[in-house]
Amino acid sequence: MEKHLGLKNLLVLLVLLLSISISEQQQSSSQANILSRIRNLLNYPNVLSNWNNDTDFCNTEPSSSVTVICYEDNITQLHIIGSKGASQLHNFSIYSFLTTLVELPSLKVLRLVSLGLYGPLPSKLSRLSSLEILDLSSNFFHGNIPREISSLTSLQSLILDGNKFTGGLPNGLGSLVVLAVLSVKNNTLEGHLPDMLGSLHNLRVLSLSRNNFTGDVPDLSGVENLQVLDLEDNSLGPKFPQVSSKIQSIVLRNNKFTAGIPEKVQSYHQLEHMDISSNRFMGPFPPSLLSLPSITYLNVAGNKLTGMLFEDNQCNAGLDFVDLSTNLLSGRLPSCLLTGPKHRIVHYSNNCLATGDGTQHPFSFCRNEALAVGILPHHHKHIPGSKVVLALIICGSIIGGVVLVCTTIIVVRKFLAKIATPRKTTRSILENAASTYTSKLFTDANYVTRTMKLGSLSLPSYRTFSSEELKVATNNFDAATFIGNNSDDQMYRGQLKDGSYITIKCLQTKRKNSSQNFMHHIELMSKLRHHHLVSTLGHCFECYLDDSIVSRIFLVFEYVSNGTLRSWISDKHAKGRLTWTQRIAAAIGVARGMQFLHTGNVPGVFSNNIKITDILLDQNFVAKICSYNLPILDENVKEQKSTRANYEEKFVVYDFGVILLEIISGKQINTKNEVRVTQNQLQESIMSNAMSRKNMVDPEIRNSCSDESLKTMIEICCRCLEQDTEDMPSVEDVIWNLQFAAQVEDSWRKDSSSSDASPISHLYNFKPNLSRNSNSNSNSSSV
Repeated sequence: MEKHLGLKNLLVLLVLLLSISISEQQQSSSQANILSRIRNLLNYPNVLSNWNNDTDFCNTEPSSSVTVICYEDNITQLHIIGSKGASQLHNFSIYSFLTTLVELPSLKVLRLVSLGLYGPLPSKLSRLSSLEILDLSSNFFHGNIPREISSLTSLQSLILDGNKFTGGLPNGLGSLVVLAVLSVKNNTLEGHLPDMLGSLHNLRVLSLSRNNFTGDVPDLSGVENLQVLDLEDNSLGPKFPQVSSKIQSIVLRNNKFTAGIPEKVQSYHQLEHMDISSNRFMGPFPPSLLSLPSITYLNVAGNKLTGMLFEDNQCNAGLDFVDLSTNLLSGRLPSCLLTGPKHRIVHYSNNCLATGDGTQHPFSFCRNEALAVGILPHHHKHIPGSKVVLALIICGSIIGGVVLVCTTIIVVRKFLAKIATPRKTTRSILENAASTYTSKLFTDANYVTRTMKLGSLSLPSYRTFSSEELKVATNNFDAATFIGNNSDDQMYRGQLKDGSYITIKCLQTKRKNSSQNFMHHIELMSKLRHHHLVSTLGHCFECYLDDSIVSRIFLVFEYVSNGTLRSWISDKHAKGRLTWTQRIAAAIGVARGMQFLHTGNVPGVFSNNIKITDILLDQNFVAKICSYNLPILDENVKEQKSTRANYEEKFVVYDFGVILLEIISGKQINTKNEVRVTQNQLQESIMSNAMSRKNMVDPEIRNSCSDESLKTMIEICCRCLEQDTEDMPSVEDVIWNLQFAAQVEDSWRKDSSSSDASPISHLYNFKPNLSRNSNSNSNSSSV
């Protein structure tokens, strides 16, 4: 009996072992079948030519092209590396291919490189939930990176290099908390880098080179283990990325970085490779980078870095490659670069170094050509080993230009849209505009075309000025060239070598700001001009050698030589008086300039309580506004945000009404009481006869203007001064009626056979729009 039971148990055990063996064989056969189908779907590539029905995949010797690794007879790793430069597969279906792949649920490592795979990456990829490493580089995948990839929570390495992916990085990548490598090099990805990159605390390699990413790099200082940051060939900037001190490689080559090299970089003691070439980095070059304890490769070529090098600057013994070329460096090349190991490569051409080998520019070149950067020595600091501390003051052109034109644009938008109905609620100026700068603001073709259409009329070109030019032009800022000042600036008149006159505004900065803090304003103001604003010609930054902090800003404007509008209207000592025709032309010019300023197109720039003394006349009696808000100094910008938000269009229209009041009456208007009294007198004259009206205007012109023209001017003036803001006209209303007054005046003069024909009326052919119940709906700009 016992013998019988023992035999029975043995039989059960044998059956169990046999079933397990059969199951394993079936599983092995199933996986072999899957791999066979994969080979078929890949069109039988050469690297898989050894696969056949008898292949024991789990026990096949790995090669550099194909590796299959199993654990407990389950395939956990699949590496298939095709030929470099493989062409796109024919008759390939990414959906069929991925449907087959997901039948290997135990896959932890999947590398499919250079196999000609193409199509959008399906979301079905998320079914491979055990994946830890995914490498699909050098294929032809296109479309967006699927957001479902963020469900692969075990993923440690994601490599999608060399494909044709578009769109941006999916925000969901922030959920991949164990991700250590993120590489999407050489695609067509675009947009701003998501802030979630700063939350990938285990990230060690971030490689995003050769894409179309834009904007600032998010703060990566919290990614404490980051060792490699590769952002080459994008449009990132302007600020230098913030990373942790454990960084070993930084590649920022060929981007749009314009800031200075932060001081913290000098404490990156593990940094081995640094390439920031072909950008627009400004400010001083820190010589201590040459002696960082781990540095072996340093490339800063093709920037605007300034400062002095000295023979006794130190170098790290392991430094193999240095490229300082095409910057604005002066002084002497460190001797350690010339006497180091024979294999060390050093480039330094196109600077202003005292090498005596003909590869350098003269010192004056670096002083004059460093765009928007200037350098002065700090007298209280000593640089070891230096005999002379040189100061470079570089003047450029962008600040001034951007300032004037910026001003111009904001008036226009505020005045538009009220053309149809005089009874409209006034619109408040764009709130917080001074701080809302974006890259689109400077590159949008629509925006530039619009502003140019409004005001670009044969204005002086914008160019770079050197500090020496400004000193020569003002006789070293002699007191005789001083024009005036207020709390923030001083004004000087100068004469350039070509005989032309300029006005120089010197702004003293009150806070520690580097040149990049001002670049938003500069870039914009250099592009925009208007015929009825004083034109900006250039700018100059003055800052210090060792910290690039801006100490002064010089704005260079055209010099408008014919005095203020008041000096030709109501000044008792005036050499002459403007005719009625000239006064209408001046009024139209002022209204155009104010309209341009208040369009709101340029954040932070707007007219501010403009008076008749803020209107200058050039040699042709063209009116130009010279006073408006300039958001150059940071301390001013903050104060101006609330001012701008509360500075509604009604105040601009009212300011213009006061100017028009003086143009018509010929009397100086300095107080609110004078405004009210003169307005009431003109208001009464509207209902009176022509003789009564002419008795109210400047005696100099009362007998040389038509009554209809005069009445139109008086009516629009009085409406600008209405107490009820809903009764005020829009700026378009104002311009249309001024143009009608010019047309009427011109017709009257022709009928009177007068020789004083209007020089402007042929430009306009409008009917008056004085009715407060007008339903006109014009969208055209009267500029």
